[in-house]
Amino acid sequence: MKIDFNKNSVGLVPAIIQDVETKNVLMLGYMNKEALDLTLESKKVHFFSRSKNRIWMKGDRTAANFLRDFYISNKIGPALNTTDYFQSYQLNLPGKMYTFNYSFPSTLRGYDRYAQGDNFVDTQNVASVIEGEIYPESYLIITGHLDHVGINGDEVYNGADDNGSGTVSILEIAQAFQEAVEDGVRPKRSVVFLHVSGEEEGLLGSEYYVNNSLYPLENTFATLNLDMIGRTDPNRGYEDEEYLYSIGSDRISKELKKISDRINKQTENLKLDYSFDIPNDPNDFYERSDHFNFAKNNIPVIFFFSGVHEDYHRPSDTYDKIRYDLLTKRARLIFHTAWELANMDRDLE
Repeated sequence: MKIDFNKNSVGLVPAIIQDVETKNVLMLGYMNKEALDLTLESKKVHFFSRSKNRIWMKGDRTAANFLRDFYISNKIGPALNTTDYFQSYQLNLPGKMYTFNYSFPSTLRGYDRYAQGDNFVDTQNVASVIEGEIYPESYLIITGHLDHVGINGDEVYNGADDNGSGTVSILEIAQAFQEAVEDGVRPKRSVVFLHVSGEEEGLLGSEYYVNNSLYPLENTFATLNLDMIGRTDPNRGYEDEEYLYSIGSDRISKELKKISDRINKQTENLKLDYSFDIPNDPNDFYERSDHFNFAKNNIPVIFFFSGVHEDYHRPSDTYDKIRYDLLTKRARLIFHTAWELANMDRDLE
């Protein structure tokens, strides 16, 4: 059947979504030819928004809504200048996804994975805050990206490690901070829990945040980034699993690394591995996740990471492969580190 988009002056046709089994009508939207072509090509439903005069993708707020509802249910309020916890912006969806081996040639960086298209869609970062008791205008940011590759053809890229592991750890850390508040122990500094989108398209959510920060960047005490902390590096042996890669902790603040090491020894006593925290690292991990946009603004950072593996950016990155025992220890360590930083009475040296 050929659809005639010229039946009206605006080039739109109604599009009805039905349940394939019950035949119940789920919603009515409008498509132009470009939205239909994108839907058929990507197998993700795209509509044309008459109010915003642009294409939008059905379901792109599912993860964001889940995160917002979590913070509401735990009585953790929205960050300043957000709309219902959302910091909205437009994302330029990629025109083509590239696939390559998980070993990564040094010339390939995280933001080189896609060729940019001309399809702008609405998306959002999600931000919540626990206000500090003594230094409420000083902010520790705990961040991680909420997006993943998504769907490519008929294949769903699940993203359990990248970055479901970081996302759920941030939620657990936020919940632990809130439980302390409810027990009468509030952190001295404010703590922002920032879930950024668009990482897979080139660190775009964190870039948008630093260019449109909810709180003054000069008041950002430090940033902890959690990205892929739920698996083990296949290059490590079985007896060397209780580790966590730490990247960037001494690039801006010479003291931050010492604090991180001390807290680790006092709590989880994991092996903090600095193998990738070297100049001219061929993997270039320091520049390949969202902490980097904060570091470019002279904000002390730590990037916590457990390494790439054979399921990286593949449909096989599934929840059953997560090492929940290790993820729990790593999340606890990051909480203890965050708690120490949020209760410092002076700036980092």
